[in-house]
Amino acid sequence: MHAEIHDALAGLADPEIPVVSLSELGILRGVRTGADGVPEVVITPTYSGCPAMGQIEDDVRAALAHAGLQARVVTQLAPAWTTDWMSEAAREKLRAYGIAPPQCGSESSASAAPLKFSRQALRRETVPCPQCGSTHTTETSPFGSTACKAMYRCLDCLEPFDYFKPY
Repeated sequence: MHAEIHDALAGLADPEIPVVSLSELGILRGVRTGADGVPEVVITPTYSGCPAMGQIEDDVRAALAHAGLQARVVTQLAPAWTTDWMSEAAREKLRAYGIAPPQCGSESSASAAPLKFSRQALRRETVPCPQCGSTHTTETSPFGSTACKAMYRCLDCLEPFDYFKPY
């Protein structure tokens, strides 16, 4: 039953970024059997206030119903989602779609210098332009089209782009 549920949800796209699946983003955490024997689809939001979670739950339920499967949808907040859960395929799809993928996450930054809470510290990473590949880019706003993204602009091709913030 769990394999059938996984198959039914495999291609389910993220409502805000339709080129990547929930599974590729790491939002679809897994399928388990609840204490009462009912299958549970576990999802975790990219951040606790993600407005897309209601749509994601509805999409999961609809995909299950379309496949003739029954399962409960469970939102699990801990451990918190991290960009480390994103597949490499998701990162490449983001880039091809015009969104710069996160440059690092919790695992890759674990050995980095201690976090400093200043604007300068937050801007120290270089974000390559998903259009032309240039690293000559600048943040124009810490808030992008969704709360999990920031707005950048390439100083070479002059194109604006979203950057998926690392968590």
